[in-house]
Amino acid sequence: MTRTLTRLLSAAALAGLASPLAAQDIQEVELAVVGTWSGLPLHKQFEQPFWTETVPEASGGKITANLTTFDQMGVSGGDVFRLLDEGVFDVGMTVADYTVSDAPELEGLDVPLVATTAAEAREMVEAARPMVEDIMRERFGSKLLAIAPYPPQVVFCNAEIAGLKDLEGLKIRGSGRMTTQFLEALGAEGVNLGFSEVPGALERGVIDCAITGSGSGYSAGWWESSTHLMTLPLGGWDAVVTAMNLESWEALNADTQSLIQEQVVANFETPAWDAAAGALATDIACLTGNGDCPAGEPAEMTLVEPSEEDIATAERVLKETVLPDWAERAGQDWAARWSETVGKTVGVQLN
Repeated sequence: MTRTLTRLLSAAALAGLASPLAAQDIQEVELAVVGTWSGLPLHKQFEQPFWTETVPEASGGKITANLTTFDQMGVSGGDVFRLLDEGVFDVGMTVADYTVSDAPELEGLDVPLVATTAAEAREMVEAARPMVEDIMRERFGSKLLAIAPYPPQVVFCNAEIAGLKDLEGLKIRGSGRMTTQFLEALGAEGVNLGFSEVPGALERGVIDCAITGSGSGYSAGWWESSTHLMTLPLGGWDAVVTAMNLESWEALNADTQSLIQEQVVANFETPAWDAAAGALATDIACLTGNGDCPAGEPAEMTLVEPSEEDIATAERVLKETVLPDWAERAGQDWAARWSETVGKTVGVQLN
């Protein structure tokens, strides 16, 4: 046996002992990543560890991330996908509702009030996923990577309320165009206001109420400026879309793409949805003091649970006013596609 053949056989034997990761052709790349609100649980518990720990570890250190958030950059959440399309960074994350001025059809991802549990919300998201993939590619030149939830979007009020009818005449900060339109159909005045501006506006009486995720409101201290908490999910789940600039994505080889996709499902999307499943009950305990609050010191807000009349009113306004208006803005093709996918899943059809 020649020395050359011996060396070749030895190399083949070593290759056979190599780990699956070593056998993959993972590219060395540093990704510029922009996450959502830096102070909220979705970023701190899921986005940050995923991009700075999970992905580097899974890739053997070949994929690293330079991570910031849009509020740390000083840009609005509505600018994230525009900047992603321009190639300012590689990966961007933002609330889908923030982008609807550029892509009104994306509102169909997170329709308020049709999903009252995390399981129902995830079914809605999965039904919408093919639509969202096409929207992100066509509108923002990007590859959809993930859709993750905030907790249900509930109502914080610095006013005494007992049900939906008490919102009439109040000034309320919505969490998206559909939600604002819903509020206006109830006789409230929808107010466009940034998330960080809400506590001060509640204190000064600029607004009476505001809608956000239950956990987000607790983390941001909205309970310090509010007295009443209505748990009807008027703002849906504020789905957060994670996408990658299409040129950056296509510059990766197949093994690198596969690793990112596998990791984002297993170690970002799924844990975020699992956490959302029990989040509302925990958040209510933290906001009202009714139960244990693992997140910190509990507040003492008054809990307002929806009545059967409230639920019936909400469903009527949604079907008669909010969804038909969205269908007109998004266009008939997207509305028909929504009815065939999301609509069938949630039991709502557009005429």
